[in-house]
Amino acid sequence: MLEEAKKRNHRRLGRQLELFMFDEEIGPGLPLCMPNGQIMVEELEKLAQEMEAAAGYQRVRTPHIAKDTLYLRSGHLPYHTEGMYAPMEREGSRYYLTPMNCPFHHKIFANKPRSYWDLPLRLAEHGMVYRYEQSGELFGLMRVRGNRQNDAHIYCSEDQFDSEFMGVIDLYLKHFKLFGVEKYIMRLSNHSQAGLGNKYVNNERLWLKTEDMVRQAMLEGEIPFFEADHEAAFYGPKINVQIWSAIGREFSLASNQVYFAVPPRFILSFTGQDGREQTPLCIHRTPLDSHERMIGFLIEHYNGAFPVWLSPEQVRVIPITDAHNEYAAKILFRLHEAGIRAEVDSSSGRVGKKIRQAQIFKPPYMIIIGDNELADGKVSLRVRDGRQLNDLSVENFIGQLGQLISDWSPDLWQTV
Repeated sequence: MLEEAKKRNHRRLGRQLELFMFDEEIGPGLPLCMPNGQIMVEELEKLAQEMEAAAGYQRVRTPHIAKDTLYLRSGHLPYHTEGMYAPMEREGSRYYLTPMNCPFHHKIFANKPRSYWDLPLRLAEHGMVYRYEQSGELFGLMRVRGNRQNDAHIYCSEDQFDSEFMGVIDLYLKHFKLFGVEKYIMRLSNHSQAGLGNKYVNNERLWLKTEDMVRQAMLEGEIPFFEADHEAAFYGPKINVQIWSAIGREFSLASNQVYFAVPPRFILSFTGQDGREQTPLCIHRTPLDSHERMIGFLIEHYNGAFPVWLSPEQVRVIPITDAHNEYAAKILFRLHEAGIRAEVDSSSGRVGKKIRQAQIFKPPYMIIIGDNELADGKVSLRVRDGRQLNDLSVENFIGQLGQLISDWSPDLWQTV
């Protein structure tokens, strides 16, 4: 297990696959996303956007910086000051880099009068946040100081809470199935009475009420979970999601939090069916966590051999000699035209060397172009698992590959 974990180390594979890098002049814990890594980020965003659109989310965008008054209102400054970057003084005001996107979404909700017809309102964003993690806690992509969160806030009435909370859990389960995560458990993080007014918002009644609401929703949904005392966020209880990678290593990757204390701070309200003003409940969820941590997990989980839809390079085209370069270029054009990510190795090296060089980047497919393929107008395919498929028509290959990409399955690449 230790040897396998060493082989799958996301920092080593991240360099090998040219996904991300760090630089001391930029600062520790501030990763640079290279072209291959950016492709993965965009594919994860595309996945999230399609799933969220189907679930009725609306997308928003918020700033990277705000005045201290915003974070005083939200409670982040009293409770999270040590984890925030130092303030900047400008024109008599103090500005902080945003540690999380929640306060901005609350402002969007409060921008106009709301009624029960507007609820549930689901606001989603892939927004940058900055947290000054301690130097000793930084670890590759898994613990950084700047990351892009797969955030969303759901504003709902109390009678909508169960269905909205379990809708988030269902979204988690869809992601687990998609990425082949077979082992997981969810942890209900509760408050402690001793921490009220210090570590936790001082409202014992609402703590007990919202913890019980989460507990009952999980029990009715038959979702496996255990309870952990004294681990809640300062503003409400939360579900932390623990998952295990393909080699059995545990990761804490996502959370589903209940904000009972925050809506009153921002004077959030909606008009109920009886015409009276009510305060909404707020659910904060991050099913894909941050792009950085998710990619770090996926590197280890797949050992860098990503499913075809997520692979930065999906096809490497390899002409055997210079005489086959023109046909290889035509194949490359047709792949790009079909929206398939492909590269051609038209260097003068031997074909065996080209194949070994391609294997470093682990593309799902290599197309080998020789005399027979040129004469027949077909391709020979080398699959990442070592299988060789000959005499494939270009149209058939592109058609099947397009289907595999659109299906988002971690295993379908093996069926071509």
